[in-house]
Amino acid sequence: MTLHFSKYQGTGNDFIIIDNRKGDIHLSTTQIAFLCDRKNGIGADGLMLLGLQNGLDFSMTYFNANGKEGSMCGNGGRCLTQFAFDNGIQKSNYLFNAIDGTHESIIHENGWVHLKMIDVHTIEKNIDGDVTFYVLDTGSPHYIEMVDHINQVDVIGLGQSIRYNERFKQEGVNVNFVAKEEDKILVRTYERGVENETLSCGTGVTAAAIITGLEKLGEQTIQIETLGGKLAVKFNNKGDNEVNDIWLMGPGTFVFNGSIEI
Repeated sequence: MTLHFSKYQGTGNDFIIIDNRKGDIHLSTTQIAFLCDRKNGIGADGLMLLGLQNGLDFSMTYFNANGKEGSMCGNGGRCLTQFAFDNGIQKSNYLFNAIDGTHESIIHENGWVHLKMIDVHTIEKNIDGDVTFYVLDTGSPHYIEMVDHINQVDVIGLGQSIRYNERFKQEGVNVNFVAKEEDKILVRTYERGVENETLSCGTGVTAAAIITGLEKLGEQTIQIETLGGKLAVKFNNKGDNEVNDIWLMGPGTFVFNGSIEI
């Protein structure tokens, strides 16, 4: 079978995207893992199918690089919105369905795509010796740890040890290390499903921004820098671990089109 695809990236978080509005694309776990393999296949952090959804503009089905269907991917949602626009669904405001529910997305004139994320109702604070960490779900589960020197963190080594520890090993967790600077935060993420550090993680920077702004109530915008580029997260902190009106903002960039035999 010849499979036609597009490659998009959002601050270095890259995706294979396939138009499945006809509903005739059915890929196995093994095939998806092959396509995402950077040595034998196309190479990507994940694969997405654009589908039809009654009453909405499209549907999003996301698979991790290991071939298994994943939880919500924020950078993926922004890239899929841009893909939808580039492939005939030309609007400025979209509503689409993902695994965690309905999302709104907006293509702005500056080229950034804004994606509305799910509300956060629970933020868990933990103290383990001299380490304070937070756990919250922004469409995917995230562990957040604040650090002083982010470039000195062994993201892969520590990320693996946390992701596979007794508490998280069954379901997995995305592990984020966050450093504050005067006008922004720096975020590095070990992603489950990819099982490696990625250049950017949309739900991860969303979680990191929320934790950074916990001590301040009301509306705020956090500027973020990842290894892959710059993002921003806007949200309303209502207090008592309730955060709503959460928007992930950043580029969704076309890379290339191609075809492959599978």
